[in-house]
Amino acid sequence: MDEREFLAQRFEEHRTRLQAVAYRMLGSLNEADDAVQEAWLRLNRTDTSEVENLGGWLTTVVARVSLNMLRARRVRREEPLGVPMPEPIVDRVDGVDPEHEALLADSVGLALLVVLETLSPPERVAFVLHDIFAVPFDEIAPIVDRSPEAARQLASRARRRVQGEQTVPDADLGAQRRVVDAFLAAAREGDFEGLLEVLDPDVVLRRDVAPLGGAGEVRGARAVAGQALAYTRFGAFMRPALVNGAVGAVAILDGEAFAVGAFTVSGGKIVEIDILADPQRLSRLDLTILDE
Repeated sequence: MDEREFLAQRFEEHRTRLQAVAYRMLGSLNEADDAVQEAWLRLNRTDTSEVENLGGWLTTVVARVSLNMLRARRVRREEPLGVPMPEPIVDRVDGVDPEHEALLADSVGLALLVVLETLSPPERVAFVLHDIFAVPFDEIAPIVDRSPEAARQLASRARRRVQGEQTVPDADLGAQRRVVDAFLAAAREGDFEGLLEVLDPDVVLRRDVAPLGGAGEVRGARAVAGQALAYTRFGAFMRPALVNGAVGAVAILDGEAFAVGAFTVSGGKIVEIDILADPQRLSRLDLTILDE
C-alpha cells in the first residue's frame, strides 16, 4: 500500500463522523458532502506527519469549511418567503437506511435543525461541536476566532435557544404514527375538531415557502388546523415516510413531490410541523428510496 492509499484509508475511517458533523452544521446533505470533500483535498495538500490526532484535525477542517459556507449563505440569501428550512433525510416507514443512521444519531430531527438555522454561524458551530460532539472549548475557540470563554458563551446562547423549543419527539414510532395518521385523516375528512384533538395548544407550523402570500410560521392549534384544512384543497396524496428518523409524510401531486412534512410528536400531541415545499430544493432530494 503506497502513502496515498494509506492516507485515503485513514480518511475513510473518519468519513461518516465528518459527514455527521457537517450535516448538523449545514443542514444540507449536498453541502455536507462538499465540506467533507474539501477536507479530503486539504488533507492531500498537507504534511500530516506531525498530526497526532487525524480525526480531530479533520473535524477542525470540516468545521472551518462549514463556518465559511454558513457565512457565505447568509451574505447571498435573499429575503425568504417563509422559514429557512434544512434539507430533510427521507426514509421508508419500515426503517432508516443504514447510510443515514450515523447522520441521524443524537436525535437530530428536523425540528432541531430548524432551530439551528436561526443561530448565527459561530453559535451554530460552537453548539454542534461542543454539545453534540464533545469538542473542548479550547479547540473550538480558534475555529470561531474567539477566546475559549467567548466560545463557551456562544454555545450557551445556542443551547438556550434550542432548549426553548420542543425538538425531541416521543421515542415510540408506532405511537407517533398513530397521532400523525389521525391528523392526516382528520384533515382529509375536513374534521376541524378531530385536528384539535391531536394538536398541542401551542403547536407551531413552519414552512420554507408560504403559499398564497401566507405566513411562513403559524402558531396555535386552531390556526394550524385551519392551515391543514386549506392544504387539502391541493388534492395531494400523502405518502407515509420517516423524516429525519421521525414520522413524516411526502405529499405527491401529479406524480411529483409537492412537499415533505416532518411532525414532532411529544406527549402524544403534535407540537411542531415543518414543511419543505420549495420546488427547486425538493427536486434535489433523493426520494427513490420510497420506491424500493
